[in-house]
Amino acid sequence: MGDAALSQDEIDSLLAGLDGGAPAPRSTGAAAPSVSPEATAFKAILDGAVGALSQNISVFTSLPGSVGSPVVDIVNRDVFLRELPEEILAVNVPFTGSFQGEHIFALTKELALDIASHANNETGLSELDEMAIAAVQECVSNLTGTAISVFTDKTGNRGIQSGVAEGAFGPKAMARVPSGDMVRAIYQVKIGDSAPERIVEIFSLPFVRDIVAASGGAPSPAQAQGFGGMGGGQQMGGMQQQQQGGYGMQQGFPGGGMQQGGYGMQQGFPGGGMQMGGQMQYGGYAPQMNPPNVQPVQFGSLQMGAPSHESGNIGLIMDVFMEMTVELGRTRKLIKEILGMGEGTIIELDKLAGEPVDILVNHKLIAKGEVVVIDENFGVRVTEIVSPMERMSDLG
Repeated sequence: MGDAALSQDEIDSLLAGLDGGAPAPRSTGAAAPSVSPEATAFKAILDGAVGALSQNISVFTSLPGSVGSPVVDIVNRDVFLRELPEEILAVNVPFTGSFQGEHIFALTKELALDIASHANNETGLSELDEMAIAAVQECVSNLTGTAISVFTDKTGNRGIQSGVAEGAFGPKAMARVPSGDMVRAIYQVKIGDSAPERIVEIFSLPFVRDIVAASGGAPSPAQAQGFGGMGGGQQMGGMQQQQQGGYGMQQGFPGGGMQQGGYGMQQGFPGGGMQMGGQMQYGGYAPQMNPPNVQPVQFGSLQMGAPSHESGNIGLIMDVFMEMTVELGRTRKLIKEILGMGEGTIIELDKLAGEPVDILVNHKLIAKGEVVVIDENFGVRVTEIVSPMERMSDLG
């Protein structure tokens, strides 16, 4: 997608694949999607994560996977729900830490089943049970971690984190979608030989504005208002005045002023003066002051050592049991050969004597090792850790 704004017909055409048919009729009460400069800048950031997302999908499903460049726009809740199928799997993964906001993935049932079946090695999966939803939640958590890595790289802020993924499948009207405007990213996802599916990602608008502003894009509303957190603000003749009770202070604008109760001081304008109670003006002279140089404070980490931004919430699953198996080798036999087996039958495997054995976790190859004997028990000494890139090369 270029920098030019998309028309509603073009957006409807892109979204048509979500429900497998023609675009839904436009509701007269819902605002049409819009492509703002913020959405365009945020799309450029998301484009930097496409390659890592594709690799993540491939590793998770053990199949070649690809994620296309997203279509990014701004929609409200009504438009978001209107252009989805009647049933969706909605996975909420809120952003926490330095930049906070709602974050939701919406998947069609077909795409969710595709991910879960390959992740759990279950062919013919037709229903999204708890185990299938858990698999998709894990996949979404990995995708969110990849996005956080890109956001951290773009903004230099290592405090961006995510909450626990919570998924629920059912009618789209029951999805926990916030009201108001939000930023929507639509990706085309292809896993193995399956037909391409679409996954929709939703970000809260304030979160996107913070990311874009911190990455050098347009300033966020909080930054544009300066001390907006102290109270309400008023726009007066090109000057921004912040007030709290009877006290107001303005900084960073030429001609900014200070007001407290009945006392006021104006600086930066030729002929400006000082007022206290009534009016008192010193001819055409006003003291000149340069605007202060305001910069964000950078706080160091309170933890010992530099934490890795890729760790995410791995600590939450440290006590989860995983099935680990050691595979000596494999072979294929005809049914008649299997039925003809008896005591003393020798089965020839596909590995030579002395070759390393495979170490698998949940049926995924993670390492290789050699068989050892510990007291009277067999054991395996790890000799090699299989890297994700090697696993992906095996998929080709």
